[in-house]
Amino acid sequence: MILGKIIGKISTQKFQFNVTNLKTKKFQFVQINHPEYNYVLCQIMELERTSEGTTATCNIIGYKSDDGRIKGIRTPFNINSEVLEAEDEFIKKIIKLKGNGAYIGKLEGKNIKVNIDLQKVLTKHLSVLAKSGSGKSYFVGVLLEEIIEKEIPLLIIDPHGEYSSLKEADYDNKENLIKWDIEPKAYFSKIKEYGDQDSKKDLIPLKLSENMSSYELMKIIPTQLSNTQESMLFSVIKDLDEINFDNLLINLELLNYPGKWSLMDVIMYLKGLNLFSHQPTKPNELVQIGKCSIINLKGISPEVQDIIVYKIMKDLFNARKKEQIPPFFCIIEEAHNFAPEKGFGKSKSTETIRLISSEGRKFGLGLCVVSQRPALIQKTILAQCSTQVILKLTNPNDLRAVSNSIEGISSETVDEIQNLSIGTALVCGIVDKPLIVNVRPRKTKHGGQAINILQNIKDLHKNKDDDKNKIKPINNYNKNKQLNQQDHEKKNELKIFDNLEKFKKEKILPLIKPKLSLNDIKLISNKPIKDIKNYLIPAVLFECKNKEHNKNNTFNFLIDKVKSNVVIDPDENKKVEIAHINDRHIFNRNISFESINYSEKLKENFSIKEIKEILSKRYLILNYQECFIIYRKIIFD
Repeated sequence: MILGKIIGKISTQKFQFNVTNLKTKKFQFVQINHPEYNYVLCQIMELERTSEGTTATCNIIGYKSDDGRIKGIRTPFNINSEVLEAEDEFIKKIIKLKGNGAYIGKLEGKNIKVNIDLQKVLTKHLSVLAKSGSGKSYFVGVLLEEIIEKEIPLLIIDPHGEYSSLKEADYDNKENLIKWDIEPKAYFSKIKEYGDQDSKKDLIPLKLSENMSSYELMKIIPTQLSNTQESMLFSVIKDLDEINFDNLLINLELLNYPGKWSLMDVIMYLKGLNLFSHQPTKPNELVQIGKCSIINLKGISPEVQDIIVYKIMKDLFNARKKEQIPPFFCIIEEAHNFAPEKGFGKSKSTETIRLISSEGRKFGLGLCVVSQRPALIQKTILAQCSTQVILKLTNPNDLRAVSNSIEGISSETVDEIQNLSIGTALVCGIVDKPLIVNVRPRKTKHGGQAINILQNIKDLHKNKDDDKNKIKPINNYNKNKQLNQQDHEKKNELKIFDNLEKFKKEKILPLIKPKLSLNDIKLISNKPIKDIKNYLIPAVLFECKNKEHNKNNTFNFLIDKVKSNVVIDPDENKKVEIAHINDRHIFNRNISFESINYSEKLKENFSIKEIKEILSKRYLILNYQECFIIYRKIIFD
């Protein structure tokens, strides 16, 4: 399709043409026949309309040379050369969007998949830059899904706890995902999440090595020491066979200096963090083939976050140099906090991150820095990133930092960054010229959404109003409550097995957890509790129908496989023998499911076949699902 003809001043970088086709759009790819290089790929960057007509400004991407590389032209196009809409195959041939890369989205205005070369990203580093709320964490989630599929070891420094959502598939967005040729998927079995259990109960405790060199100890101390304090510390350290907090405190107390107490307070503060241990989390536990380790720093103070990132990055880099762990890829969210530019703050981890950015490639350690303030990140680190993904930026200082740190960014491109819509990214490094890409939807849920404060306030007011307007009838209250509960349970029954479909697809087992939390149990207990132990009991959830009734109502039995009992209430351990069940012993409760990886088979004290034979004497079995129940044993003082 002819879009127009070249007019005016022409260079080897850009040109203009008069638009004769009304379907011409911004960012559209075009091709022009060059007398020396055959067809050359170009892209429309701007359209201007005047009383005399519409003019398009184009950037020249290049042509495919004999050696397979993309090269720019050395001589300009001829005036009046025809501008044609680029064919899809020609675009693919020039940009090389095929291959075993990471599928991140589609070219703007085209149904052409864009794949990032993972080998280049993982060894030559990546930066993802965007203002808050523009989709940088969403894009990183897309990239992580692709990397996890390739079984590449991952480490994520997550200050806000956004990436635990990789464990959950986004079934709510299934219809949209199908349009992009992808399906919902969860990566629960591949995720290990470390952090502070006080902020999130299911986190694995993160422990750092207490045995440090004198340099490391000086580095992690959160305050600036005076010359006298440094002298005291070194005088103690030089005589120690093993540097740890207990040894330091004992030997500092023996000194006859008044300033020792403030130094001891700092050491006691570090010890009291409950972060350092004689049995630390090992590097080969954090970095494993096919696993993604998330360091969840949510709820941890910034100065402690800085200590954690410094120690982890330093230990892992040293372990990688000694080949004690496999090559891996590290993502650092809010990178401007951990590697700030000079004059914008100090961080203990800056030096280590800068060293990884410049030398990590040689040792198989890839780095991805993610930030909403490019102007605040060390320019050396940004300059070392060969691939850049830039979403919407508007701050003049950030735009200036991007244009100064990234090759191939022109003044027109900087203007375009300010106008990018949410979900659209400027990707640099795939080819010489930046590409506009529509980012694909995530297979997993997104954990970085902003909280809707107004809606939350409305919901709180609505709940209060509903509570006020509730009328509790005196007569037949218990009967009405029971009927309402039964209606609610019947609605829940219809959804139970629908909800289990995702567990079957992911080949993981559902886990039925208790309604009461550990804190609830402690609050309502009349006796002091010494310990609460959890046990996983294999079970089967059956969906049945009564043979004797013509009604279409279905109900569920939850059967303990160890003793072959019907579980009435897992919280209170109420059961009845399967031989004595009747319609009242239906498992009608609002089940809260979680997923569990369990490599061993379910305990076969009673086989499913035996249980089905007993049930089938009276009931039609419509469906069944193996699962686990959590039972709690409470030990009182």
